[in-house]
Amino acid sequence: MTDTRILSLDGVRNFRDFGNYPSRFGGRVQSGRLFRSGHYAEASDSDVSTIAALGIHVQVDLRRPDERERQPGKWTAAEVITHDDGRETQAPHEWFLKRVGAGAEAAEAWMTDYYRIAPFKLHHTEMFRDWFTALTTLPDNGGALVNCAAGKDRTGILCALTHHVLGVSPEDIRIDYKLTNQAVDIDTRLPLAAAHYNDLLGTDHEHDVFRPFLGVRLRYLEAAVTAINTEAGSVDAYLTDVLGVDEAARDTIRTALLTG
Repeated sequence: MTDTRILSLDGVRNFRDFGNYPSRFGGRVQSGRLFRSGHYAEASDSDVSTIAALGIHVQVDLRRPDERERQPGKWTAAEVITHDDGRETQAPHEWFLKRVGAGAEAAEAWMTDYYRIAPFKLHHTEMFRDWFTALTTLPDNGGALVNCAAGKDRTGILCALTHHVLGVSPEDIRIDYKLTNQAVDIDTRLPLAAAHYNDLLGTDHEHDVFRPFLGVRLRYLEAAVTAINTEAGSVDAYLTDVLGVDEAARDTIRTALLTG
């Protein structure tokens, strides 16, 4: 079943349907309503036609404004959620990779630390909130999409939160999160990406230094959940107190996106 979630496109990485999981509230998350992906700067004409046919009404683009400016998308939904804060002069992972002694272990630690702070960055929490608000007013049969640059970290956290609201089990949340590694074919891409970034940055890092920036590990997502539980008390308290997504909103989202 997991293989069929992945939509192979020419220039858009990690595009997939994150519906069709069973819910503890009964039924399943509807297929063809919730999608996730990387950016759209390299989308082909065929990609744009394929995505347009999916009926996606709302898109939250979790990228920073500098990322959107460097790589403007060739496709956007009718309603797009963005934020103008969080601008960086250099991509944080590129800053890390330029450091002397940036080894594989340090890269893993850097990514884990990122997941601890990501759920509480102001521009993230505001876009997360707006995403859930949009889901409460999603047109009948309309689709919604979460994307960032690679569709795995910021996107992975928000998709996990969405699954939690919809009653998807922790095991299935982890399964969907890890599917990134298959969707991006990390073992094939890693040598090519390492060569590209080493050339771009003038570095000579081993391949595994770049692995955290292409794929995911469960400990990253677990770091985010632990931080949420520590800072907010629980995922449900985080949804209510940090994002402002109360139980009434969650019920509306479930009614809209779960099968009967």
